[in-house]
Amino acid sequence: MALKITDQCINCDVCEPVCPNTAIAPGREIYEIAPSSCTECVGHFDVPQCIEVCPVECIILDPQHPETPEELQAKYAALTGTESA
Repeated sequence: MALKITDQCINCDVCEPVCPNTAIAPGREIYEIAPSSCTECVGHFDVPQCIEVCPVECIILDPQHPETPEELQAKYAALTGTESA
């Protein structure tokens, strides 16, 4: 499942630089995550880096974008030009 940032975001700017897929960007009011680029860090890290650094714990699974681990791995492969495991 892709991740999303809730309205509890304080725009602290720590999540954007740690995203290996550059899926996080400033939105109109808070940071936003592009579901098409978010792999929950699958292929890069064991845990989502944005969740690890968020001081207010406002990054959650996005129920609007359910994905299996296999789908996340395939998305990682497509984004990076590597083969799926």
